[in-house]
Amino acid sequence: MKNAETPVLKLVLLGAESCLGNALTVELLARRHEVTAIVDDLNRHAPRPGLHLKIGGLGSADQAEQSVAGGSAVIAVLPPGDPPAQRRMSEALLAGLARTTIRRLLLVGDFARLEGAACEQRECMEHIVDGLQRSGLQWTVINAPGEVAGVSIEHFRSIEGTQEPGLAEPLRHLARVAAGMVDMLELGLHKGEHVNFVV
Repeated sequence: MKNAETPVLKLVLLGAESCLGNALTVELLARRHEVTAIVDDLNRHAPRPGLHLKIGGLGSADQAEQSVAGGSAVIAVLPPGDPPAQRRMSEALLAGLARTTIRRLLLVGDFARLEGAACEQRECMEHIVDGLQRSGLQWTVINAPGEVAGVSIEHFRSIEGTQEPGLAEPLRHLARVAAGMVDMLELGLHKGEHVNFVV
């Protein structure tokens, strides 16, 4: 239970329906933070204490601004495997955030693949980092962990002993990454840095 001295974060979570997004939602709610998950369809999600659902996305600066409104910090999990799409979405996010008072951003993307990456991919990721450096935000760039197919928020509510063979370890890995990201927010760590979780 939170006491009066413990700050409650009002987190806006973009990419909430990804594996890492599900792990982050469970971790944030377990620590009694308020979470606004940006989703495509409100009807696919069960109500949970502390969780607010909102339709939105990163299709434009206007949509990004409306999506993040009311938050004190933003976590954006960009869809993997499409650097040009990640670039467009991050540009919309930065433009939308510039119109708000939100200053803290954790951005998860394909940043680990820069070494040996194709020129276009490397250029997209470098463009994203350049935009962050010029933004005035307190940002952290995080290498995207691997996705696990067919995982929902329910998988992260009870990882131990209830998963099919081979699924428990990838879920534990994602849960540890999510815990590390929430620690970053709570403790104000790794601002202006590129982070890779090894767990």
